[in-house]
Amino acid sequence: MKTLVKLFLVLATFSASTFVVIKLSGLITVDDIRAWLESAKSVSPLTMGLLVFGLLFADLFIAIPTLTVCILSGYFLGFELGALFSAMGVSAVGISGHLLSRSAGRRLLERIVRTPEKIKEMEDTFNQHGFLMILMSRALPILPEATACLSGFTRMPVWKFCSAWALSSYPYVAIAAYAGSISTLDDPGPAIYTAIALSAFFWLSWMIFLWFMRRRVAGKSVL
Repeated sequence: MKTLVKLFLVLATFSASTFVVIKLSGLITVDDIRAWLESAKSVSPLTMGLLVFGLLFADLFIAIPTLTVCILSGYFLGFELGALFSAMGVSAVGISGHLLSRSAGRRLLERIVRTPEKIKEMEDTFNQHGFLMILMSRALPILPEATACLSGFTRMPVWKFCSAWALSSYPYVAIAAYAGSISTLDDPGPAIYTAIALSAFFWLSWMIFLWFMRRRVAGKSVL
């Protein structure tokens, strides 16, 4: 378990560092994203949809406010197209993160965790609890990408990862896009309340999962 936590912290630190850099530098802001989508709207829905897809896919490498992009996609594109392009974007992030970590990332894993026995232990632990971790990964911006990469590092079966990722991501982006589609500048309430509710739900789920894991580890220590 400690080895899995160590690797997760490495991935989370990298993702968090990109968020800090972008935040401090002002390289990409929510206002920038809104302006880009406004500009794309004047061209065509397809151009805007591709921009939504590109922004969400970029989240694999730099911290992008996924929930905000999904809400704005519904606002500018409507529910159906907004949900479609958002789902395509998060699908590309998850599958790419899993496959890259499964192949090229394996060498990085062997440098971080040098003992084959610990790698095997980590793989067993994640394959046991990883499905739930992926399901609840929307609690924080850095968790989805980190768990996607962990699933690749630990060679979780692709079908199992895709199932968990779909169950976690598709309802999330659909709800966000719908909230954006029924929101207006005069009445942004649905988008605001949805963002709060989704974040609170996944955060509470993650806290319950961590509490359960601590209880389980403590129980094994006593035994």
